[in-house]
Amino acid sequence: MIIDTHVHLDDNRYINDLDEVLNRARKGGVKRFIIPGADPANLERAIMIAESNSDVYFAVGVHPYDMDLFNMEDFEKNVKHEKCVAIGECGLDYFRLEGTSEEKEIEKIRQKEIFIAQIELAKKYKKPLIVHIRDASRDSKELLLKHNAKEVGGVLHCYNADEELLSLANEGFYFGIGGVLTFKNAKKLLHVLPKIPLEKLLIETDAPYLTPMPHRGERNEPLYTTFVAKKMSELLGIPLENLENLTTKNAFTLFDIS
Repeated sequence: MIIDTHVHLDDNRYINDLDEVLNRARKGGVKRFIIPGADPANLERAIMIAESNSDVYFAVGVHPYDMDLFNMEDFEKNVKHEKCVAIGECGLDYFRLEGTSEEKEIEKIRQKEIFIAQIELAKKYKKPLIVHIRDASRDSKELLLKHNAKEVGGVLHCYNADEELLSLANEGFYFGIGGVLTFKNAKKLLHVLPKIPLEKLLIETDAPYLTPMPHRGERNEPLYTTFVAKKMSELLGIPLENLENLTTKNAFTLFDIS
């Protein structure tokens, strides 16, 4: 049994064949699916999918790239839904900062404000965080510690293999591992994977993005968590069934599902 802890089933690329995508995954052993909240424009569709499928859950949140769409009132209304299991994906992403140095700093400040607001929302409603970090490890860690995010914990989605973040395992944070683990250029992640506590490992796809080998270049889908699990099993020297049971237990614990 595998849990895809991060899959954008509300993405337009699944509109025409979502049922087929889910059924393929189920037949392949994927038994739970969590839709992160990235673009609030898709939230209504995410809720509809979760309400229509007993094994699908959703989160409310906004990705740093879509921070101008942040709407606390809308999030607070939907965080109380019985299928809402987390806040995010939220966080910091400095990869695409543009403009002058001053303009970049202004955007960083704005990203931090929206991230902090979502940390506080998670604490208010006792929901774990789904955290997106790209080229912003130090600032992200600082905010999580400063704002006492350990009250709710969470997952570092698509963990970037920065060893500076490993200590967050002691603050209630898990590490989401996806298709990047199967890439030939994933040397940093391959090196750091054994350093992650086993009780803090989660499997994800980030589908339709980051498709693992041997399907790289195609649309990703939750069935492909099986390739991530297999690779993780090989690298850690853990039997595949044990690895699947371990990561499933971790997901159940973090997101309070069964």
